Amino acid sequence: MDGDRLYFIAIAVVPILFSIVFHEVAHGWMANKLGDSTAKNMGRLTLNPIPHIDPIGTILVPIVMMILPGNFLFGWAKPVPFNPYNFYQHINIRKGTMWVAAAGPLSNLILATVSAFLLVAAQNFFPNPALIQFFYIGLFFNVLLGFFNMLPIPPLDGSKVLMGILPREYDRFFMNIERYGFFILIFLIMTGVLRLLLVPVFFIVELIRYVPELIFSIFLG
Repeated sequence: MDGDRLYFIAIAVVPILFSIVFHEVAHGWMANKLGDSTAKNMGRLTLNPIPHIDPIGTILVPIVMMILPGNFLFGWAKPVPFNPYNFYQHINIRKGTMWVAAAGPLSNLILATVSAFLLVAAQNFFPNPALIQFFYIGLFFNVLLGFFNMLPIPPLDGSKVLMGILPREYDRFFMNIERYGFFILIFLIMTGVLRLLLVPVFFIVELIRYVPELIFSIFLG
C-alpha cells in the first residue's frame, strides 16, 4: 500500500465511520420516536462507534478492499434492531417501518449538506488541503451511503421505503428476494453494475455543493 493511499485512509476513516454510525443511530432514533425503544434499551442510540461495529463488515471487509487494487470501498455496520410491533397504536406498522428505514438515508443527506457548507467555508477561510479533503470525503461518502441504501434491493433501506409506498400485495415479493439480497449486491459489485447505478452520486454531490458555494459567493461578493 503506497503512501498516498495511506494518507487518504488516515483522512477518510473518521468521516466515513461517523457517517455510518450516524446512519444507524438515525434508524434507532426514529424507531424510538415511533414508540419502539429496542435500540435505546440495547445502548445503540449512541455515536460511540464501538456498539455499532460489525467485526466482518466494519473491519475485515474494508481492510481487505483497501489492500486490493482499485478504489471501491465496501462495508457495513451492525444493523440497529427495532420491533415495529412496539410502535404506538396509532402508527401504521408498514408506514412506521418505512420512516425508520428512510431515517438512515435522510440523516446522510443532512450530514452531506453540513459537510458541503464546511467544505466551502474551509476553501474560503482555511484553505488547508487535508481539511478540504476531509470535508469533501464527508460530503461525498454521505451522498454515496444515502443513495446506495435507497436502492430498492432487500435488505437495503430503499426496499423498505418502497414497501411502505406500494400496495401490501408487493410485500411478499420483497420478502421472498430478501434472502438473496446479499448475493445480489455481491453480483452487482463483481460485474460493475453497481458502479453504473451509483453514477448519479457524482451529480448529487455537485448539486449539494453548489448551494453553499452560491450562498458564500453572494455574501463574500
